[in-house]
Amino acid sequence: MTGDEGAMDMISKAEARELINDLFEEEALVIGGLVAVHRVEDDLVWRLVKNLDVIRGKALRRIEAKDGQGAGNNAAPRPNLKPHPAIEDFLLNLRRA
Repeated sequence: MTGDEGAMDMISKAEARELINDLFEEEALVIGGLVAVHRVEDDLVWRLVKNLDVIRGKALRRIEAKDGQGAGNNAAPRPNLKPHPAIEDFLLNLRRA
């Protein structure tokens, strides 16, 4: 077994960035569809999309940091908020996959 076999499964940074951007585009379309069908406060939609953009930016920075020393851990402390059960269920399903 050679070390190159695992490298064949790796994707480039550009491919990873494209994949992340495509994923977040699909998420935005899902949210847009829900907002079009259901009554949702405008402020909630703006906050949700802004948070998605922050998450997307963090993911892209992590990709770029893989060559360097690694991503810095300069994040401000987060408030201790219990996530919605639907979010918990989604995250559990992700982790099982």
